[in-house]
Amino acid sequence: MPPIHALSTQDEQSLFNDIDRSFQLTSKDLVELTKAFLHEISLGLAGYGQPMAIIPTFVTGVPDGTETGTFLALDLGGTNLRVCEVVLNGNKTFTLRQQKYKVSDALKTGEATVLFDYLADSVDAFLTTHAASAYGHSRDTDVVHLGLTFSFPVEQTALDSGTILTWTKGFSAKNAIGHDVVQLLQDAFDRKHIHVRCIALVNDTVGALLSRAYTAGGCILGAIFGTGTNGAYVEEVAKITKLANSPAAAKGGYMVVNTEWGAFNNCRSHLPFTPFDNALDRVSINPSYQAFEKFISGMYLGEITRNILISLIDASPKPLLFGGKSTPLLNKQYGFDTSVMSDIEDAWEGPNRSLSGDQPAPEFAKFDAAALPPNISKKLERIRVVAVKQLGFQDSDVTLKDAAIVRWACSLVARRAALLSGMAVAAILFQTGRASFADKDGKFPNRTDTELIGVGVDGSLIEHYPNFERTVRESLRSVVGEEVEKRVNIGMAKDGSGVGAALCALQASKQLSS
Repeated sequence: MPPIHALSTQDEQSLFNDIDRSFQLTSKDLVELTKAFLHEISLGLAGYGQPMAIIPTFVTGVPDGTETGTFLALDLGGTNLRVCEVVLNGNKTFTLRQQKYKVSDALKTGEATVLFDYLADSVDAFLTTHAASAYGHSRDTDVVHLGLTFSFPVEQTALDSGTILTWTKGFSAKNAIGHDVVQLLQDAFDRKHIHVRCIALVNDTVGALLSRAYTAGGCILGAIFGTGTNGAYVEEVAKITKLANSPAAAKGGYMVVNTEWGAFNNCRSHLPFTPFDNALDRVSINPSYQAFEKFISGMYLGEITRNILISLIDASPKPLLFGGKSTPLLNKQYGFDTSVMSDIEDAWEGPNRSLSGDQPAPEFAKFDAAALPPNISKKLERIRVVAVKQLGFQDSDVTLKDAAIVRWACSLVARRAALLSGMAVAAILFQTGRASFADKDGKFPNRTDTELIGVGVDGSLIEHYPNFERTVRESLRSVVGEEVEKRVNIGMAKDGSGVGAALCALQASKQLSS
């Protein structure tokens, strides 16, 4: 696509076509992106300090649903902390009790010891008032094992050890950065004589993998497609060459690695940047970082779409959308939320057809509302109502043509996101030897594998956005072939940050006993 500095409407349809083409991804594009993704995985496995970090988690096994036991989980990731008791029933099911506790601004910004004392007190309060198991509040029972989900940047050095790199999300507790988060929590338990031992530190993506493995009987990849995105998969320890000469390397076997794939292609060599992506990145809080995440996560899709809509409103000499009118919401950075895109797609309600997809841009230049089939008019009217309500327009400001253009823009951005998400899943199948590229004639080799390939997913996009998973599978088929794609069992991971942390504690207790 030629650079767009200011949209000119000398040829209206050509402009729509140019925008449309810039968001399309062919099978060839997806294959090239997959190969670039695999190259970055290899760099992350070999060394530290890579954009795609491939962080060893020291989790050396995944559950299969037969495990039993009761474990605690502590989930700290924002305004609330959550304490959970997870009872594993041994038949791929579990029961969960949980309680949330508010983290005040004073705790977020005060001394780290005060914050971690509060975490310990919250666990103690939970054991006293909410826990169902026999250990209850007794201080004479055996030590209770706990898994910690800590959703802040950490350099993990062991299953039960990780150094806090920085605070985010409004936290700035003093004397925490550079310290081991597990030790800070354990010291708080010990100060208060609470018989709890933190034996596992877990990332929520790793938790998604473990949670799905337990309920499905196995899983090789956990992936988050929500506000953010990330993936964790089971890798051969021998391939994690940056662990050379370590006890983990000597032991061999398998280990879960946290890819941090949101940072894929920060160098911008392969991702299909458009002017709308560049505008988002330029004014983001982290320009030139988390490149892949900005293409596919819910935090950013609405903003990319907003950039398209604003450019059409501002087109000169003739505006192409809303008669050149805008609203305070649409003028505001991140004012067009990805949830609005989902509402628009829901209003369209057409799982088997699309105004975009592989088709060229609709002929908006020749749009005639009076000539529309009744069913299309109804769909567009539903979208028009959503646009008026959600974006703050007057009813008379939004036409059916405007509705069609808004839906087209949403579809372009969301479809590209789903195709790229499928590409990331495909890359893990190649990395783990479960898929092969097609030959020069486009034929995929026959494979003898018959087992299902478990993929646990979590996040609002994959769970709720219309047709997102369907397009992920379309992408998978084009890269790995239909035979392999059919064996990919994509399922929701239940509560990766809670249940996943408890399951990580289970794996830790297994590793401790062995």
